[in-house]
Amino acid sequence: MTYRPLPPPVSVSTSATIGVGRDDLVSGEAVALDLPAANIGLRILSGLIDCVVGIATYVALSFLLLQVFLSSKQFDNTGIAVLLSIHVCIIIFALVAIPTISETVTRGKTLGHWILGLRTVRDDAGPITFRQAVTRAMLGFVEIYSCWGLPALLCAATNRKGKRFGDLLAGTYVVRDRFSLNLPVPAQMPPQLEQWAATADVAPLPIPLTIAARSFLGRVDKLNPIARQQVSGQLAGQMLRFVAPAPPAAAPPEMVLHAILAERRKRDAARIERDQRLRERVAG
Repeated sequence: MTYRPLPPPVSVSTSATIGVGRDDLVSGEAVALDLPAANIGLRILSGLIDCVVGIATYVALSFLLLQVFLSSKQFDNTGIAVLLSIHVCIIIFALVAIPTISETVTRGKTLGHWILGLRTVRDDAGPITFRQAVTRAMLGFVEIYSCWGLPALLCAATNRKGKRFGDLLAGTYVVRDRFSLNLPVPAQMPPQLEQWAATADVAPLPIPLTIAARSFLGRVDKLNPIARQQVSGQLAGQMLRFVAPAPPAAAPPEMVLHAILAERRKRDAARIERDQRLRERVAG
């Protein structure tokens, strides 16, 4: 069984964003999270539902406007100009304002999204605002209604996250809202090394090295014994450059990795808790 060579050792001064995108969600183990994007089939079905709602609203309001105009019997130039102006407002309301209001109020949901369990989010997985919603709706009017959806379909088919042009301009994408995100199990502290880890000086670990170690521990059962021993030895050797004193000589490399990552997680959690208490005292 083959395995990818490990990256070369990096210094402690490595930027905290190396290996992780600027807008990625990062867990306590320095693992970037990425919400699963909705597939193109769900996007098309959701879009069809929203199009039916928009067109039905447009037809109903246009019919009502026509009845009011005919009953008023104002067929001069002024009456026709008012009719056309109101008709344009109906188009904007039905095809642009409704999806904008819906996504703004519900933080990313239209009727089609709600039925199929989808949600529009920012690229950093946060909730969208009015700016993103109106940008998507305005571009959607052009690429979906004016061009029969062909630009949106071609763009979504060639984009990794299924984005249409409105999503690219607004910095958003559609996710499966009912998807359960399975996070990896955190490294557990081995009882044999608990005392050593509690007294050891653990310097800040480089993000790429932490991600490599966390990824290795999550798939050790899939490696053959030779590759497992070799990779664990390399990772432990790189991590021990940032730890003093060294662990007991008889400690297996995998156990050392578990101990270092578990202690790092424990200290980070304690630091975050101290900072939170300090902010509360200052704010109070």
